[in-house]
Amino acid sequence: MDPAGAAPDGSCYYSRLGIRRSASSSEIRTAYRKLALKWHPDRFARNPSGAVEAKRRFQRIQEAYSVLSDEGKRSLYDAGVFDPFEDDDQDFCDFMQEMISMMNSVKSEKPDSLEDLQRMFAEIVDGDASADARRGPSDGTKRARGTAWGR
Repeated sequence: MDPAGAAPDGSCYYSRLGIRRSASSSEIRTAYRKLALKWHPDRFARNPSGAVEAKRRFQRIQEAYSVLSDEGKRSLYDAGVFDPFEDDDQDFCDFMQEMISMMNSVKSEKPDSLEDLQRMFAEIVDGDASADARRGPSDGTKRARGTAWGR
């Protein structure tokens, strides 16, 4: 999955459904229903040549809807880390979803330095109590460059 949000076949799930990235869940559902009715393979039963194309489009529409209608999958897709072919990757998906929600909660804070970024990450992972221990010596001395977490 590339960061731009392309599906495995190179198309975007949003464009498959003909919606904006900021679409609400009801807009996603409405677009899906409209396209599913239009391309349902049963509508092409009398036209075998059109049935193959209809089946392909219907499957692609269903794939896009299954990702965009699920908030967790949609967040991962938007972040560029969702892979629809990885079934055994649920723990990673759960972890990434949690990280994305935590990062969104501190999004307004802008780090001034690498140390600030590390401190923000530590606070997200461990909470505020253990972050104080990582801030380094309080006697005004600086730690050597390249050391992680003051070690």
